[in-house]
Amino acid sequence: MTKDHIVKDFNEELSQLDNLLAEMGGLCEAQLSRAMEAMVKRDVDLASAVIEGDRRIDDLEKQVDSLAINLIALGQPMAADLRMIIASLKVANNLERVGDYAKNIGKRTIALSKSPVISNTANSIQRMSTMVEGMIKNALDALINRDSQRAKDVRISDQEVDQMHSSLFKELLTFMAEDPESISTCTHLLFVAKNLERVGDHMTSVAEQIVFIVEGEILDDERPKKDKTSSTVL
Repeated sequence: MTKDHIVKDFNEELSQLDNLLAEMGGLCEAQLSRAMEAMVKRDVDLASAVIEGDRRIDDLEKQVDSLAINLIALGQPMAADLRMIIASLKVANNLERVGDYAKNIGKRTIALSKSPVISNTANSIQRMSTMVEGMIKNALDALINRDSQRAKDVRISDQEVDQMHSSLFKELLTFMAEDPESISTCTHLLFVAKNLERVGDHMTSVAEQIVFIVEGEILDDERPKKDKTSSTVL
């Protein structure tokens, strides 16, 4: 096998790694959107489909892991290529966790379908989900285009998700304090909101990996956090 052929195969597998991550990210975005649609419409069948759909994301993570390990072992990559391969392992892990959170929202939706509706809280949570879905889309675009500035913008945008989470947390605590019968429903909604907040955190981590790929820089400054739920009291 000639050196040119080896290089060609290596580059093709690097492109395949990008494609797998893009597919994972697209599925995560779709899963989250479907999970929120199921919650708002109280659609148990759609929620069940979201739960089942998580398997594909898990399978893709395994493919990324296998391909990345193979590239390191056989290709002996250096510099930007090595950064890409190492970062891809972390990006895939973050995306797999996003899939898990979407699945968890699907499970909560099935429980919520049997509970009373709490005002417009579901719509507020859906707005929060729209923000998070935007983070996923922008992070994927930044990865595909190797756009570190867009990745840094994703990192900053997590503050807005944190603020929305804090607001929802206070709102749901108030509902529970005023109406003890709402505690079960509100508890599930609190978990849904927390799942979305964690998705935002994982996409922030993805954004940091993109900066590492492009600039070779590990962002070590403390990421901006606006989530105040840990210190919130009524």
